[in-house]
Amino acid sequence: MSSTLIIGSQSHANRQHRVFPDSIPPNSSQSLPPMSQLVFVYGSLKRGYALHWLMKRADFSGPAVTKPLYRIFHLGSYPGLVDWPAGLPVEGELYRVDAECLDQLDQAEGVAEGLYARREIQLEHLPADHSAQAWFWLGPVAGFPDCGTRWPPDSDQAC
Repeated sequence: MSSTLIIGSQSHANRQHRVFPDSIPPNSSQSLPPMSQLVFVYGSLKRGYALHWLMKRADFSGPAVTKPLYRIFHLGSYPGLVDWPAGLPVEGELYRVDAECLDQLDQAEGVAEGLYARREIQLEHLPADHSAQAWFWLGPVAGFPDCGTRWPPDSDQAC
């Protein structure tokens, strides 16, 4: 079964969600649900940040990095990921979630309100049998600080 990798950003609402474990032992009678997916977060959903509590039942799978095709902008208290001709590899964290959680994250990201759109994204070292999606910021970025490869940036980066 192929998993879908989802690249996420800042959540805009508090939602409860259900998740499934990252791995099931071989020959286990337990199986992953058909909609089990990986979620990549790059903003305040990361460990140690304000909205990480939304991921409390998610199973942390590890770090991940996008191909250098994107930029992150500091939009206030959260970041926005955008396509960028002179992109950088964006760093984040992976968690396993189910379809119900994905719907709730869409709500939290403001997809219905037109703040973000979820669509395919390119990741480094992504197996061929996986697809990846991300929530991309739909608003303007002119005048917002460029965060480089991560949000919040290192202390030596301006953002």
